[in-house]
Amino acid sequence: MSDNRLGIALMVATTFVFAMQDGISRHLAGEYNVLMVVMIRYWFFAAFVITIAGRNAGGVRAAARSTQPGLQIGRGLLLAAEICVMVAAFTVLGLVESLAIFTVYPLLVAALSGPILGERVGPYRWAAIGIGFVGVLIILQPGFAVFSPYAIIPLVSAAMFAVYGLLTRFAARRDSAATSFFWTGVAGAVAMTLVGVWFWEPMTRPDWAWMALLCVTGAFGHFLLIKCYEVAEASSVQPFAYLQLVFGAALGVSVFGEVIRWNVALGAAIVVGAGLFTLWRERRVASGA
Repeated sequence: MSDNRLGIALMVATTFVFAMQDGISRHLAGEYNVLMVVMIRYWFFAAFVITIAGRNAGGVRAAARSTQPGLQIGRGLLLAAEICVMVAAFTVLGLVESLAIFTVYPLLVAALSGPILGERVGPYRWAAIGIGFVGVLIILQPGFAVFSPYAIIPLVSAAMFAVYGLLTRFAARRDSAATSFFWTGVAGAVAMTLVGVWFWEPMTRPDWAWMALLCVTGAFGHFLLIKCYEVAEASSVQPFAYLQLVFGAALGVSVFGEVIRWNVALGAAIVVGAGLFTLWRERRVASGA
């Protein structure tokens, strides 16, 4: 049975938890090497996905069985790299502007779904994509980051995440969601360990507590997201994913003393509006309307 009301509540909770995770990542990456922070986070994430796999029918062996291991490993490596890029953006640009720019990723998914998946992108969605990129330009131009190359970092992260999402959809044609989830955590953890261990730094006791909370919020956020998609249609809850920008911006202002510039607010509103229109059009097309 589909329960969209419960699904919306779970998506709102998910975005809140992920926003808190972004804030903790911003704090820790400001004190320690980004690669080390992401590596430890992935250790816990891998343990989480292995535990989930072990509780499902067939256990870990069934979850790991894939007809396209190269694609699955590539997805995992891409997501790990994307997380590193985005966390680095938090440290140099802040939560508000980084998340505002990152919200363009659904439009990038729509734009790239043609060349990567062979899907048709109609004129209405192309118009929404164009309007969304105007919003990104508004965010980048008048504010502090206009002449800073740092403003490109969250845009690169958004592009990487969009490609990751498309590869996930491509992988779903032959592998189950449980298999993709398993390889996302395990491949990322192995890769981050091989790289991050060389950047180990001693951490203070309070920051170890923050690190533990980062790991818990990461696993809990993914758990909520899984439950969300179990009880509700993705098209019904996906628009509420934009609340991560709202929660993240509130955290950036209240905790880190960031400022929401008028151009960031206006540009983000345009990007979110274009993204919501794209979701609406996809739903209409899927229903044959």
